[in-house]
Amino acid sequence: MFRRIFVLVVLGLLSTPLWAANCATTVEANDAMQYNVSNVNVPKTCKTFTVTLKHTGKLARNVMGHDWVLTSAADKAAVDADAAKAGLDNNYVKPGDTRVIAHTKIIGGGQTTSVTFKPSALKAGTDYVFFCSFPGHSTVMHGTVTLTSK
Repeated sequence: MFRRIFVLVVLGLLSTPLWAANCATTVEANDAMQYNVSNVNVPKTCKTFTVTLKHTGKLARNVMGHDWVLTSAADKAAVDADAAKAGLDNNYVKPGDTRVIAHTKIIGGGQTTSVTFKPSALKAGTDYVFFCSFPGHSTVMHGTVTLTSK
């Protein structure tokens, strides 16, 4: 009897990671102005969610820099319009912009950065997007962010 209970407990512990939400993802960007993903799923069960951005190219941040910016779909155009005015020193994000839910810094080829945010900042029924705020990049470097139940 003890042996059966022990086996069940061990099997239960081994299967726990299968039920756990994945609360992080990696997004790659390259010198051809491309992300390697078009959607990021964010489980609402996560307390925090981390996006790691990896620039797989070789060009410098002032020439072909990339970042990862999260906003509502409704706010994307306005946030992007303010990006160039914010400048590289501000990572092409207007300082204190409350429309920006999360963003990484601008990085160049071979660099990696990350940002962590609370999925509770995302509301069910609202469309969210991510994009690169380096001037001119958002037209081709963008995707959706989906709040998922698991």
